Amino acid sequence: MTVSLGELAVRFGCELRGDPAATVDSVAALSQAGPRAVSFLANPKYVAQLADTRAGAVILDARSAASARVPVLVAANPHATFARVATLLHPDPPLNPGVHPAATVSRSAQVDAGSEVAAGAFVGDDARIGAGCYIGPGSVVERGARIGDGCRLVARVVIGPRVSLGHRCIVQPGAVVGGDGFGYAPEKGTWVKVPQLGSVVVGDDVEIGANTTIDRGALEDTVIEDGVKLDNLIMIAHNCRIGAHSALAACVAIAGSSVLGKRCILGGKVGLTGHITLCDDVVVLGTSFISHSISKPGVYSSALPSEEAGVWRRIVGRIKRLDSMAKRLRNVEKHAGISAAHVDNQDSSED
Repeated sequence: MTVSLGELAVRFGCELRGDPAATVDSVAALSQAGPRAVSFLANPKYVAQLADTRAGAVILDARSAASARVPVLVAANPHATFARVATLLHPDPPLNPGVHPAATVSRSAQVDAGSEVAAGAFVGDDARIGAGCYIGPGSVVERGARIGDGCRLVARVVIGPRVSLGHRCIVQPGAVVGGDGFGYAPEKGTWVKVPQLGSVVVGDDVEIGANTTIDRGALEDTVIEDGVKLDNLIMIAHNCRIGAHSALAACVAIAGSSVLGKRCILGGKVGLTGHITLCDDVVVLGTSFISHSISKPGVYSSALPSEEAGVWRRIVGRIKRLDSMAKRLRNVEKHAGISAAHVDNQDSSED
């Protein structure tokens, strides 16, 4: 698609510094962009690349605009504006409405005439596919599932029984939404499977990454609220709730019945134990482990940074000796007539 810089400025509310009649047809990185491409600058550490870029235009903020030698589109949020421009210039392939001859659709299923069901896909009994959807190759929509308008199941996606997807959701290859939760009752050294009778409810504008799994609830539903963004290889266990507009990076694992508030951000490989709650606007840094509820918004971490192997072994050795050191310290305090309550009160006053 070809569009003028003037049109981009009007459409996305930018200040154009350059020729409004100049045209572009693609996007690219600052270091690789040619005269027909739009690039962007959101991270100040790349500002030096402005001097050498050959981009047809760069989307940036007002502070960085003076450093550019090419046309610029000044925006309050350059990254988000770039995302919208990229979507305009590189749209998804148009749908080919209808059911491919190699797909299987139950007679009791309802598929909107404007949706596409690709080769090898399966749509089960009483399932409903909304308008403008793409059910990609090898995908499975099981019985009673509901897919809202404008959804895209890219390929090999499994949507379990009675799962509900809102409008405009994107589910990347290999994701499973609505598989059985890990529910077992112990009995005399063995396990009795607990039927998983709930399902999964997904809101509007949710994206679910490749090979991510979201388990169905045991009795109630697992819930993913509007605008949530899930990276690849995430595990969300049964009966969890993920608050609206939260974002979870790759390899996050959340145990059953945990609740995330709105606008939470979890870095890669964060783990949450079950039955805990994070309030709204909590950020957890990568590889952290959260074992208790968090009731105050903020940034949290429990991961130790990497060290040279010899240093790390010494640190671990000291950690293992902490218990004996604490006992010796208590003995010293006792001998000195210092009570634990006095120390705790002093620490609290210093905080």
